[in-house]
Amino acid sequence: MGDVTGFAVFFFPQALEALGEAIKPYLQEGPAGPHILCSEIDTGGALIEMTIEARDLDGKTVELQLMVPVSMVRMIVSARGEAAFGFGPRVGAPVPTLPPVGPTAEPAAAPPQAVPSPATPQTPSQVPPSGPPDTLGDPPKPE
Repeated sequence: MGDVTGFAVFFFPQALEALGEAIKPYLQEGPAGPHILCSEIDTGGALIEMTIEARDLDGKTVELQLMVPVSMVRMIVSARGEAAFGFGPRVGAPVPTLPPVGPTAEPAAAPPQAVPSPATPQTPSQVPPSGPPDTLGDPPKPE
């Protein structure tokens, strides 16, 4: 796994409305909605502290600390490594075909072995009685 290179912090729509114009200079638009890209975050209190690298009017890089209530944050995503950050469709590797189970495996069309076929039909004397026995003692004596 690569080193963490940044975080994208997403807010609830109500939070963006409540923060109004003050948050807009820090927001970036993306396929998943507006978010703030920051280099560090601290979620250890009632406020989430976000460290943002920005440029001042002279073009110098400055480090800003932006703090908002934790309850305004919907999700935080970490961006790792050199890969591009985003939520677009991923181009994945083709799914490999599975190898056969083994050289002795039966084909899928083989008949199931779990249910044996009846060799001889059952006669009434072989059918067990249905229902409770008449007595709990010895079996009845033949007359």
